[in-house]
Amino acid sequence: MPDRPSLLYVTDLAYPAAGRRYGDEDVFLTSRLREWFDLALCHPLDARALMARFDAVVVRNSGPVLHYREEYDRFRAEALSGGVRVYNPLTGRGDMAGKRYLLDLTAAGHPVIPTVDRPQDLPLLPVVDHYAVKPEEGADSIGLRFLTRAELGGVEWGGLLVQPRIDFAYEVSFYFVDDEFQYALHAPDPDRRWVLEPYEPTAADLDFARRFVAWNTLDHGIQRVDACRAPDGRLLLVELEDLNPYLSLDLVPERVRERFVRSLADSLRRFLG
Repeated sequence: MPDRPSLLYVTDLAYPAAGRRYGDEDVFLTSRLREWFDLALCHPLDARALMARFDAVVVRNSGPVLHYREEYDRFRAEALSGGVRVYNPLTGRGDMAGKRYLLDLTAAGHPVIPTVDRPQDLPLLPVVDHYAVKPEEGADSIGLRFLTRAELGGVEWGGLLVQPRIDFAYEVSFYFVDDEFQYALHAPDPDRRWVLEPYEPTAADLDFARRFVAWNTLDHGIQRVDACRAPDGRLLLVELEDLNPYLSLDLVPERVRERFVRSLADSLRRFLG
């Protein structure tokens, strides 16, 4: 590995994310990573054409893949066939591969919001007033609907996941670099997902989050474990974001932000070998 390895940093600086500032976060991160790496930024639609010129590709706040699915699939296929190093590695089992992992986790008995994808499996879900219906390839709440059980009878189920709508107390996110916990943030108001505050996790909370990081088996990378606090006090997994998780770094103390940056730089150096 050269003394100053080169990174192609993939981001959509102008993506209009509700409640988040993708551009600001990636401008900050790249300004710091330049201490250790030669670095260039590009839009996700340009990554495939440029990636062979760099030692690794770092996919960060690149926006929902469903907005550029064909180009992303070509990027992924060519990166795998060409041996291009992509960070996070393209072996993730969470959102990187779509949301069908929620079915696998449900079937295996993990603490996850129960999820089905066939009408004949609807009796496996608890009876509630409304159900969340979302596309398997969805992101950023795109395509999310809330329907009654009766309304589910008129739904074309192909490519959809159905979950009970949980009357949760709050959502909480746990942020990891490789298998190292960095910080946690929570949204005290369930109706304001991206109004976040620092959260001090308990040992049980961290055990919960780490079980999903371990399940994902990624040797390197950034992961965000999103959960909700159910009415019975348990945490339930909402999603395992392992493709391009927004980090909300502007909301953590400077010492935490600095630790994250250095953990990321160390992880990238290990990844490059």
